[in-house]
Amino acid sequence: MTDTLADTIRISVETRYLTEQSDPRARRYAFAYTISIQNTGTQAAQLLDRHWLITDGNAKVQEVRGEGVIGEQPVILPGATHTYTSGCLLETPVGSMRGSYGMITEDGVSFQAPIAIFRLASPNALN
Repeated sequence: MTDTLADTIRISVETRYLTEQSDPRARRYAFAYTISIQNTGTQAAQLLDRHWLITDGNAKVQEVRGEGVIGEQPVILPGATHTYTSGCLLETPVGSMRGSYGMITEDGVSFQAPIAIFRLASPNALN
């Protein structure tokens, strides 16, 4: 694993609360997150897998591992950005996510691209 390669993948996240899919009385809070993965390096990198730690407001942690993202294992060319939207359910109105993407360069070098922690919060949950 090369830290330099991980530094060439820039990950940004936007979140939103899904009112129409949530039911607070049933402790069901739905969130969508849109992730942009930018390759600032000099060679293509393919996203092979994902690892998430999803923590709700009660400190309950869900661990999710799987191939690709939303059924894809995109190749991100130098200078390009791959964007996708997915979602998760929490039992509390506030939580967080963090994780990493398993990546491989076009010349076969594997590395982990970290995803910094980000907050999930329903409107007015945090005053």
